[in-house]
Amino acid sequence: MLRACLARLNMTKPLTTLNTFLKEELLGNVAAEPLSTLLLEIANICTTIAAMTSKGALADITGKLESQNVQGETQMQLDVLTNDAFIAGLTNCGVVAGLASEEVDEVCNIRAAKYLVIFDPLDGSSNVPVNVSVGSIFSVLSAPDSRMPVEADYLQAGNRQVAAGYALYGPATMLVLTVGKGTHGFTLDADKQTFMLTHPNMRVADVTSEFAINASNERFWEPPITRYIEECKAGLAGARERDFNMRWVASMVADIHRILMRGGIYLYPKDNKKPIKAGRLRLMYEVNPMSMLVEQAGGKSSTGSGRVMDVVPDNVHQRVPVIIGTSQEVSLVERYIQTYDSGETQKGFLPFFGERSLFHKK
Repeated sequence: MLRACLARLNMTKPLTTLNTFLKEELLGNVAAEPLSTLLLEIANICTTIAAMTSKGALADITGKLESQNVQGETQMQLDVLTNDAFIAGLTNCGVVAGLASEEVDEVCNIRAAKYLVIFDPLDGSSNVPVNVSVGSIFSVLSAPDSRMPVEADYLQAGNRQVAAGYALYGPATMLVLTVGKGTHGFTLDADKQTFMLTHPNMRVADVTSEFAINASNERFWEPPITRYIEECKAGLAGARERDFNMRWVASMVADIHRILMRGGIYLYPKDNKKPIKAGRLRLMYEVNPMSMLVEQAGGKSSTGSGRVMDVVPDNVHQRVPVIIGTSQEVSLVERYIQTYDSGETQKGFLPFFGERSLFHKK
């Protein structure tokens, strides 16, 4: 029986390799060859990290360290190892002028070259000890011509990204990326150590009944977010007139991947838990690359008051709130926030603000 299953798997039509796809997607443009070189190097780095994460406790690298990263978060051993893998690979590939890591306080300038790379080497690393999906996120920006970069060169709005993507280390390892021509998913063939195109032209579903949010923060939410989630939870009998399910992995890569595969909305909004912080997620390491991927797949990404990728960062570690996913759901949350912030409703929690939902049938 096992042989029959393997035979059926081997009968599937040939798939396109990442290398071939990049040549075709970038139209064989000689000027684009450095970008292809960079993305293939990132794929190699992610293949290495996939091998690390697959060993789990066997490699004795799943524990915590005493050190903290620049964000004040306790580091996992794999945070450090994956960060080292990114730095080594990107430093040596020849087309990277500089890089910035979520794990390191300062940017690292290397040479006069084509690109800047910003990355989160291991998103959701707290899931490692319990063997839940984690990932790596990256963003590619143009570097200044003919000179070493400085920190100000990194502070580009997300709409200036050249490419973005993530690797998901789950039951299968996937690389999802965009160069501004749609969002495409590749699955790692472990035997060949090659990424194969398995999910071309990924699209975020137009209608969804799933939302992802950290419900433990509910007491800190602002009224518009409480309103939206309460309407979802009210289900068929409520204003939305359909049942919703909640999903939450606590790894942005895993949560956004699910949205790209079947729709949904992910919320990490501004809240009152730490009022000094405008948001919880990092604009340049997490939110911008995910926003580019989702927008290229037909979805939407917002801070609640405007498009995420129009935000011009003031530092590489800047945090922002984010509402991202199926366009009509993101637009609804934006409307609730804007209505509340405009003063059209009394400040303080009014569950329905005295008005009907955008999608409520009269």
